[in-house]
Amino acid sequence: MLGCGLKCEYSVSEAIGQLVIWFLLIIVTLGLALFVLPYYFLKGPINKTFVVDQNGDKLAQLHVDVNLGEIIGHMIIWIFLSIVTLGFAYLIYWPAVMKKMLSGVKYKPLGQAAPASKIDHGPIISSP
Repeated sequence: MLGCGLKCEYSVSEAIGQLVIWFLLIIVTLGLALFVLPYYFLKGPINKTFVVDQNGDKLAQLHVDVNLGEIIGHMIIWIFLSIVTLGFAYLIYWPAVMKKMLSGVKYKPLGQAAPASKIDHGPIISSP
């Protein structure tokens, strides 16, 4: 995949919608949603990112799974550290979550298109 790039198709409207939902969740949970937020906030753009070739053709899609069970274990440790450090540990929490998420990224190859010279167009019928 030498010479490939990444193309993210995460739209501004999706980001705004996610911000509104998370703002409401933070208020309803009295701030506890802040510890789940980084996982789901990063998941959206990652899952809407594609590996593209030099022509811009999509070769694969990035994908990361977020499991609430794994999040809770990680989250409890960081809540405790944030309380002990009076909130300063939360500044380190985001990079720690990013590392965890990026380490879990996999790519799913998309269907490869056959080169034009190898496409079988079927029998050519000429009219008299």
